[in-house]
Amino acid sequence: MKWYFKVIAMLALVANIVSCKKDDMKYSDADVSAVENLYAPTDGKAVKLLSSSSAALYFEWESALVADGGAAQYEVVFDQVNGDFSKPLYTVTSDNNGNSNGANISHKILNQVAAKAGIEPGTSGDITWSVYSIRGMKRVLSKVKKKLNIKTLEGFADIPDELFITGEGAENGAAIAQAIPFKLVGNGEYEIFTKLEAGKKYIFTDRKSADGRVFYSEDQTKIKEEETGSNTVAKTAVYRIRIDFNVSTITYSEIKSMGVYFSPSGAVVLDLPYQGKGIWSATGVINFKQESWGRDQRYKFQMETVKAGKAETVQLGTQTGTDSPPNSSSAPSYYFVRILPNLSQWDDKWKFVDAVDGRPTKISMILQGDKDYTHAVVPN
Repeated sequence: MKWYFKVIAMLALVANIVSCKKDDMKYSDADVSAVENLYAPTDGKAVKLLSSSSAALYFEWESALVADGGAAQYEVVFDQVNGDFSKPLYTVTSDNNGNSNGANISHKILNQVAAKAGIEPGTSGDITWSVYSIRGMKRVLSKVKKKLNIKTLEGFADIPDELFITGEGAENGAAIAQAIPFKLVGNGEYEIFTKLEAGKKYIFTDRKSADGRVFYSEDQTKIKEEETGSNTVAKTAVYRIRIDFNVSTITYSEIKSMGVYFSPSGAVVLDLPYQGKGIWSATGVINFKQESWGRDQRYKFQMETVKAGKAETVQLGTQTGTDSPPNSSSAPSYYFVRILPNLSQWDDKWKFVDAVDGRPTKISMILQGDKDYTHAVVPN
């Protein structure tokens, strides 16, 4: 068929030279041929994806012919192995704004294609690819298609910059504008403390809008991305949820209780009921312990949790390290909180101000995603 397009192109060129009156000319898209050869990658090529932002795979094909002698544009299309590209998984414009007969496609995009094809993170699977040649409104799909075997990334290539929870099962309900933020606690790692309602659906999303990406977990172990995905829990409770997009994992810990841990007693002396939206609070009386050198006022916090059916005790203590009570000039960071790696009686504690001793005091633990984890101590 190439000879046909070459002849047509020559005739078109002659016609343009001879020309005719502008008033008689009408524009129409020229015919474009299908791409006849796909050069690279080779059929069945196995590719192990890398998390580097510069990692990419080069696709190349034979140029198409256009009847008026002009240039075609191109799109690379991906589909399931048995797909016909009528509803492709993904479409990528070729290099040079579609004018090149090649495309450098990032591993990040290929990982998204693999996810849409149902290939699980960290596993291998096949997809197919082909090329559209385009001239104006005319699009022609190549009759050639090739397989590509992809070993996907263990985690997400495109890690969200923010994360929220929303839905009927979430504390703020299904209004997306009221979605509750997670806290970024590490590179690609998020955490939230929140209450969930049993049997009601909720999702994780990267933005407070209807077009946000949707993340979910079927087994409360692996996190996935799918527009129609959703989560549920079997028990209404307060949970600590941790998501690591680097390895596509999610963990749930049910928080059974939160309380003030008084170091001199080595025990929780005031329970803090959950108030909502990451806040635990109560008013109570704490009596310092008399020692030979004075009254001991050291404290931190402790929560009892259940993770994967196993009871676990977790302590929360100071970020900055201190051996003095706060005063009027103390920075807000004095009260900042971190989850401690180990249990202890004396490490990573604060000191109450003297006004707390024997007086009703409101104590609050505040673990919210849009601010530093902190706590408040307000003597009445």
